[in-house]
Amino acid sequence: MKNRLLELAIQIQQVPAPTNEETLRGQFIAQQLHAEGFPLAQIHTDTAGNVLACLPGNGSGAPLIISAHMDTVFPMDTVLDIRKDSGRVYGPGIGDNSLGVAGLFGVIWMLRERGIQMPGDIWFAANTGEEGLGDLRGMKTLVERFGATPKTYLILEGMALGHIYNKAVGVQRYKISLHTQGGHSWTDYGKPSAIHELSSLVTDIANINLPNKPHTTLNVGRISGGTSINTIAANAWMELDLRSEEQGSLAQLISQVEKLVETVRQRDVSVEITPIGQRPPGEINANHPIIGLAQSCLRKVGIEPVLTIGSTDANIPLSKGYPALVLGLTRGGRAHTIHEFIETGEIDQGLEHLHQFVSRLWD
Repeated sequence: MKNRLLELAIQIQQVPAPTNEETLRGQFIAQQLHAEGFPLAQIHTDTAGNVLACLPGNGSGAPLIISAHMDTVFPMDTVLDIRKDSGRVYGPGIGDNSLGVAGLFGVIWMLRERGIQMPGDIWFAANTGEEGLGDLRGMKTLVERFGATPKTYLILEGMALGHIYNKAVGVQRYKISLHTQGGHSWTDYGKPSAIHELSSLVTDIANINLPNKPHTTLNVGRISGGTSINTIAANAWMELDLRSEEQGSLAQLISQVEKLVETVRQRDVSVEITPIGQRPPGEINANHPIIGLAQSCLRKVGIEPVLTIGSTDANIPLSKGYPALVLGLTRGGRAHTIHEFIETGEIDQGLEHLHQFVSRLWD
C-alpha cells in the first residue's frame, strides 16, 4: 500500500494548488474520489472549495471528520519536479501536504480491504486555505457545517508522524500601509518617505521584548513600496505575523504594535492597519481519551508520541472547544522550500497508526 500511496501523493503534488487557487487540485481529488466508487457517497465540492466524500457508518455513532489541506505555499508557476533518492522523495509540497491528502485515500483503502464499517459516518475532506493568507477558510466552513456533532476532527499532515498536535497557536496578521505626499529625492528632500517611515516602524516592532514563556513571536514576512530610486516614496506596506501560545500575551503584543503605529501617525504620515488573518488559539487536554488513543496507536507501531503545539487547521475546532488533533503520515524536512522531502521508510507505520486510531475511535 505504501507504493500506491506514494504514487497518488506524487500525482497530487504535480497539480499546482497555491492558497486561494486550489481549483485544479480539487478537481483532480474529486475525480479520484469518484473513481473509488462504492461505498463512498455524497462526493461534492462546497462553497469554500473543499472536496468532500462520506463513507457511511451503521448509524449508531457520531461522525468523524478527517481532513487534509490541499493548498501549498508555492506560486502557480513553480517547477514541481520530483526526485527520489535513498529512501526519500523530494519535491515542492510533497509532504506539506500532498502526502497528507493522499492519506485520506489510504484510510479509505485500509478500511475497505479489512472489511471494517464504523459506527458513525466518516467524512473525508480535502480542504482549502490552510497556508498563507487562506485564513483557514476551508476548515472554518467545515466546522460551521458540522459544528459540535463529530466524534472528533482529525487533521492529517504529511510530515507530522510521531507528533500529536493538541494545542493551537494563536495568530494575528496585519497589513500595515503608510502614505505620504512623496516628491523628488533632491528638490523635496526632507519630506516624509513612506519607505523610511515604514523601515523605522519595522525596526521598532522587531525590538519589542517578547516573552519566552508563553512562547511569543513576530515576523515581517513581506514588504514593498516606492515608485523609483529618485522618488520620495509616497506609499509602502508590510505584512506582519504575530503569534503566541497564550491569548493574553498575543493581545499584549497586538497592543504594543498598535501603539507603535500610532507614533508614526504623529509624524504627518497616514497609516492604515488592516487585519488580514486570524487563527484563534485552543487546546484539548492531554488527558482527553482521544489524545490517549492517539498515543496508544503510535506506540503500537513502535513510535513514541510527542505532544506539541502548532498553527494548523485544528485551530478552528479547538478554539470552539471541539475535540480535534493533528496526526501525520511520515517524517520529512525542508518544508515550504523547493527542496522539501519526505522519508518513505515509515509510511507503512504512519498508515497503520491512522487505521488503528480510526477503527478504535468509537470503542
